[in-house]
Amino acid sequence: MDGHGFIKQAFEAGACAVLAAAHVDLSNADLSAREESRILRVPDTLIALQELGRAARARMKGKVVAVTGSVGKTSIKEGLRAALDSSGATHASQASYNNLWGVPLSLARMPAATEFGIFEIGMNHAGEITPLVEQVQPDIALITNIAPAHIAHFENLGGIAAAKAEIFTNFANNLSNMKIALLPADSEWFDYLQSEAKKAGAKRIVSFGESKQADSRAISVKLHADCSCMSANILGQAVALRIGLPGKHMVINSLSILAAVHLLNADIALAALALGKMEGLAGRGRRHDIHFADGTFTLIDESYNANPASMTFALKILGQSARYGTGRRIAVLGDMKELGKQSVDSHRALARHIQANDIDLVFTLGDSMHHLHENLPPNCAGLHTNKLDALIDGLLAEIQDRDIVMVKGSNSMHLSKLVESLLGLDESAGAAETRERG
Repeated sequence: MDGHGFIKQAFEAGACAVLAAAHVDLSNADLSAREESRILRVPDTLIALQELGRAARARMKGKVVAVTGSVGKTSIKEGLRAALDSSGATHASQASYNNLWGVPLSLARMPAATEFGIFEIGMNHAGEITPLVEQVQPDIALITNIAPAHIAHFENLGGIAAAKAEIFTNFANNLSNMKIALLPADSEWFDYLQSEAKKAGAKRIVSFGESKQADSRAISVKLHADCSCMSANILGQAVALRIGLPGKHMVINSLSILAAVHLLNADIALAALALGKMEGLAGRGRRHDIHFADGTFTLIDESYNANPASMTFALKILGQSARYGTGRRIAVLGDMKELGKQSVDSHRALARHIQANDIDLVFTLGDSMHHLHENLPPNCAGLHTNKLDALIDGLLAEIQDRDIVMVKGSNSMHLSKLVESLLGLDESAGAAETRERG
């Protein structure tokens, strides 16, 4: 939709000014003389937004971390926000504002007094990260991992690794005295990423992961249904902490977060305390206890996007969740998009993860998920459909007291609507109050 059609609503909602393209006719916008005087005409609104972002970055005297990778970008960005906030004024991109609009918008919103800036940078195609990192000018460039997300747009994983390595491309022009590449030690692409970082002008390479050679590494790990505990060595500093979210992937994420905190000379002890208070984000692991007519069930909302790696993590989280009484582990899965020629095999392969994590029942949505449905044992295969409404009706009729339901799929499958339907079942006083406010 064209944003120029919403200028009147923007002013009514409190906007003090509006950037508008010079060539757009606004004669029918029903604007007052005062509102018209507050429209800033520019040749190109995206370029104007980018210039605002560059200006905000130039005036900011603190340190900046840029985060990219196939999985975990938003979780790490939010973890860094929480971990650094107690050490200084921290600004981070909102939600998943990581594309050609989201990055300059996040930069433009950054206060001048920011001490730590954290920016998520995403891509679907080669060449998309380079112009974004030129705007962000990171002191630390963090890559979470390399996995087959959006692989339909690449020949192989090597193409994805090369695209992610674009996060280093601006090191040569960056005036920062840090220029640190923070890389996943356990990735098969570590040596390649390290080489690309060095070629781009990185002054230091720091690794994180389970490997004994990692600079930020776990010493011992205990995984629980609703949290994770570990002792770790963070660049020579011993740390013991509880992470407020479950899963091995959250342990690895936390190793990268603590490494960045150490490199920024921020307080690791305060960062560890903050990680202990972390909660799942909406669509990315947030848990809800739903009180309904037949009892209570647990909802794990993983509905924000999916690829083979993130789907595997989510199924492990469901598998770690303890059963209570006759409660079952139920997975509700929608198609994983943009997998190209790997799509059929990737969907079928989920069957072994479902079996390994002792999941009782699987509901599936979409043409691609039909390949998984056909590969499931009969006692595990629930409803398969291509219609979201039918999936919602079928699941609502199936849920029983003490079930644990995990929902995950690509955004285009609109499984967030299913999550809304499940949340709407909640009859608890707090849920009713929340719905009334919302």
